[in-house]
Amino acid sequence: MKPVLDESKPIFQQIFDMIADDIVDGELLEGEQIPSTTEISKFYHVNRATVQKGLTMLVEAGFAYKQRGVGMFVTTGAKTQLLTKRKEEFYIHYVKPTLNEAKRLQITKEECIQFIEEDYDD
Repeated sequence: MKPVLDESKPIFQQIFDMIADDIVDGELLEGEQIPSTTEISKFYHVNRATVQKGLTMLVEAGFAYKQRGVGMFVTTGAKTQLLTKRKEEFYIHYVKPTLNEAKRLQITKEECIQFIEEDYDD
């Protein structure tokens, strides 16, 4: 989780995003316990209900599950699901608009590929 929250979006959404990032980055593994509502609320000095809302969103999205009396855990397949979702979002928000602009500027497909190959490190 990142060290500070900001004003960019609602706190519960930032908590959802931070835990999802931790899953994608491999900092939280499938089957591993997610920090508790209390731990997160104390760390960030925010209301427990706000944290709970972010954690509930993880459960509703299928990235986490609750184990009564024990805590919340990362769902099997969560990383794959998140990567698939984020790749789709990446395409919609970045690739598609970039390609539309490239076409508008009459940049060829080959030129686009060349631009990517020049700066993309394997």
